[in-house]
Amino acid sequence: MSFKGFTRAVARAPQSFRHKFNMGEQIEDPVYEDAERRFKELEIEVKKLSDESKRYSGAVNGMLSHQIGFAKAMEEIFKPISGKMSDPNAAVPEDNPEGIEACEQYKAIVAELQEALKPDLALIDEKIMAPCQELLKTIGYIRKMSTKRNHKKLDLDRHYNTYKKQETKAKPQPKDEERLYKAQAEMEVAQQEYDYYNDMLKNQLPLLFTLEAQFVQPLFVSFYFMQLNIFYTLYNRFQEMKIPYFDLNSDIVETFHFKRGNVEEQCDSLTITNFKVGYSKAKLEMTRKKYGAGGAPGMQSPTSPGTPGAPSGYDPVTGQPIYQSSQPGYGSPAAAGYAGSPAGYAGAVPGYAGAAVTSPGAYGAQSPQPAGYGATMTPTAYPGSFQSPDAAAAPPAYTTGVPMQTPVQPQPTPAVETVTALYDYQAQAAGDLSFPAGAVIEVVQRTADPNEWWTGRYNGQEGVFPGNYVQVHKQ
Repeated sequence: MSFKGFTRAVARAPQSFRHKFNMGEQIEDPVYEDAERRFKELEIEVKKLSDESKRYSGAVNGMLSHQIGFAKAMEEIFKPISGKMSDPNAAVPEDNPEGIEACEQYKAIVAELQEALKPDLALIDEKIMAPCQELLKTIGYIRKMSTKRNHKKLDLDRHYNTYKKQETKAKPQPKDEERLYKAQAEMEVAQQEYDYYNDMLKNQLPLLFTLEAQFVQPLFVSFYFMQLNIFYTLYNRFQEMKIPYFDLNSDIVETFHFKRGNVEEQCDSLTITNFKVGYSKAKLEMTRKKYGAGGAPGMQSPTSPGTPGAPSGYDPVTGQPIYQSSQPGYGSPAAAGYAGSPAGYAGAVPGYAGAAVTSPGAYGAQSPQPAGYGATMTPTAYPGSFQSPDAAAAPPAYTTGVPMQTPVQPQPTPAVETVTALYDYQAQAAGDLSFPAGAVIEVVQRTADPNEWWTGRYNGQEGVFPGNYVQVHKQ
């Protein structure tokens, strides 16, 4: 935009706002407004015809190219996967010769059709699209003239409002008289320019509409017959297509289901189609952690309790460590007979001494009962009770010399770690844990990597779940 045009745009800006908000007096011409409306409709229709004809030509050409590519893809599918020449099974014919031949014939037919329709598609570009583009250029020139007419209308409204403002003053001054004459002269010049462009458009737009009707109507007729010729060529060529592989007389859906058979069931029965890499890795890691130290279930390691090589500190029956203590075991010679109770520790706290786990003693032996601090209890033999040969002897006093020990406080159990589900998860295989979004899951075992599978418990069920589906609670 030049500097002169910029100054005019600034001068017209106030009047443009008044025109948008319908403020002040404005000049109206119903005849031109009707012609302007018809002109806009003409511009829209011509542009639509040009765009639709271009889209149709591209769609037909694209459809034929797609069919050729589809035939090539089906031909590759029907061909077998090539193997090594040293493989004796590679020479076994596993392909579909009939399907490959049908694809080649169909590809040849479509390629021939594409070549046959090229003149018709080029005719659409030449007889429809090119004239529409020429008409759109002419409409663009007329649109510029209409814009100039609208600018002159704004100038006329602006000068007219200025003239009316100076004319309606109650007590005009000499300077006001001068402004009035100047506004009147500018209004007359603006009126002449506006009338020139307005009358020219009102007189020539109807002629344009007449020529437009004589121009566009043959284009629609030509476009109709061009489409008819294209559809007729496609119909006849495909109607004459005689490929034995295709049964064109039967129903398409029934033929499809008949040829399909039980392919879906065969694919679902393959293990590889249901294989999940992440789930299998998690199962493998869990198996390694579970059987890595002790071997398979039911087998014992060389250092496990109950084996000949087991250390002497483990009980051969229960497999638990034996805490060495000065207290005699059940049924030992120093123990009393039936209902006999050994004396308590001198100064020891009852209940906190490590109990020895041994094999069951003789009949009549009783577990030692804790006595009071410093009290000495002697065994009492009941009539008819069975006693060992040394039962008559009093048990030796406990003089272990163990110092006074304070009670050991039981260690608190660690808090159960929980996580919150961020999304719904449905079990995909046996061993998976299903849960809804927002569920609180108790973690049984997890790793530091959230992309692995963790083990948890929810609603009494235990299973594995993806770690990136949950959020860990901070302790």
